[in-house]
Amino acid sequence: MPGDRDDEICQKALELLSDLCSKGEVQNENCLDFIYYFRDLARPRYSDSDISVSLLSLVVTACGLALFGVSLFVSWKLCWIPWRERGLSPTTKEVHGHINPTMSPLPSQPPTPVASAAMKISHTSPDIPLDAQSKSRENGVHTNPRMQRQTTEPGSIHRHMNLSNPDFNVAQFQRQDSLTGMGLGLGRLKPELYKQRSLEGDENSRRGGGCGRLHFILKFDCDLEQLIVKIHKAEDLPAKDFSGTSDPYVKIYLLPDRKTKHQTKVHRKTLNPVFDEVFLFPVAYSELPTRKLHFSVYDFDRFSRHDIIGQVVVDNFLDLTDFPRETKLCREIQYVSSDNVDLGDLMFSLCYLPTAGRLTITMIQARNLKAMDITGASDPYVKVSLMCDGRRLKKRKTSTKRNTLNPVYNEAIVFDVPPENIEQISLLIAVMDYDRVGHNEVIGVCRVGNDADSLGREHWNEMLTYPRKPVAHWHPLVEVS
Repeated sequence: MPGDRDDEICQKALELLSDLCSKGEVQNENCLDFIYYFRDLARPRYSDSDISVSLLSLVVTACGLALFGVSLFVSWKLCWIPWRERGLSPTTKEVHGHINPTMSPLPSQPPTPVASAAMKISHTSPDIPLDAQSKSRENGVHTNPRMQRQTTEPGSIHRHMNLSNPDFNVAQFQRQDSLTGMGLGLGRLKPELYKQRSLEGDENSRRGGGCGRLHFILKFDCDLEQLIVKIHKAEDLPAKDFSGTSDPYVKIYLLPDRKTKHQTKVHRKTLNPVFDEVFLFPVAYSELPTRKLHFSVYDFDRFSRHDIIGQVVVDNFLDLTDFPRETKLCREIQYVSSDNVDLGDLMFSLCYLPTAGRLTITMIQARNLKAMDITGASDPYVKVSLMCDGRRLKKRKTSTKRNTLNPVYNEAIVFDVPPENIEQISLLIAVMDYDRVGHNEVIGVCRVGNDADSLGREHWNEMLTYPRKPVAHWHPLVEVS
């Protein structure tokens, strides 16, 4: 093309002039401009795209090095450490397999063959004291002389798992008990090892004697027909907590009426609480000879059953000095192991259908239950257990009624019991207090069956006498035996 030809001729002319200027054959002031111009053309020039590619390659290289380092670290964690542990395990086993040379070896005794599956070490149980070593040696079991751990029999665990089977089979239940009796007797839990000896000793020392003193004032208002009770204070109460103190409060009943119940506030961490609270009991003056004033002193516990400290009973009001005017009294708080006065009553019906082998327990209602919460109420529900020879076979429970001492359920619980086994079973009915934090507490229990007490046995026999007919009765709740 003519344009390209002209550009080529101009380029060559400029190169010729530059050569002449550089050799000094042409003397002109513009020679330096020609020389600098061609030097600039000879230098390499980089475009923006070349620079971007260079930066990108640098970033990719850095990322590759980082990934390579991470892969090396992961490979070291996954491969090198397990391999090293496997390499050390044989030596470790050899060390444990040999007797410590600094200790005198035990006298040789014939080893007792004990299968590894026959026992399981309980890693959560505490160490057994050294006095248990002699018993294990008599049984021919060799253990470490410095420490022993309790063992749990898998057979007993298997037995409890089978008992939860919904299919009722008494023969299977008895066969499992016989097999368990033939198993090893090693590692059975001993409750005496975990008793709180300090608190036990304190309770034993107070049995038969007083547990402090309770100061209160009685007065009868003849115009309003009210018995006025003012609880002033308590003194020298026993310590129920590990801190050496108690959290005492007092419940008051005017027996035999249990519907009207009063309770003081809880006083924290003291053995000499000052209550100064007044309570009123509506009662006619003519009824006072048949009434008893019942004080129960408790130790409040947020996460377990409240401990009873003791009780005071006042009767024969008309024989008191200055009564019905204001009468100041101070009585010794008597030790009691349990308090069944304010546990409450439970009403339920029993009905058995022999043709279908169906036992129906209808929970109707409860009344005057024991208050288990600090608010003075409870969250009760009922748990029914089907028992055979002292073992629980099945269990069912009702819904939970919130913040009440007189819940109404009207809920039916059904168990499938064949007619040939109805004479062998009984029912354990427990009223529980639901607790969102901690364990649910037992308010009280009652039993029905052939081996129950008078009322429970009579209710059971009446159900068998009149099949297909619901039989309802009230049952008083008692402490768990």
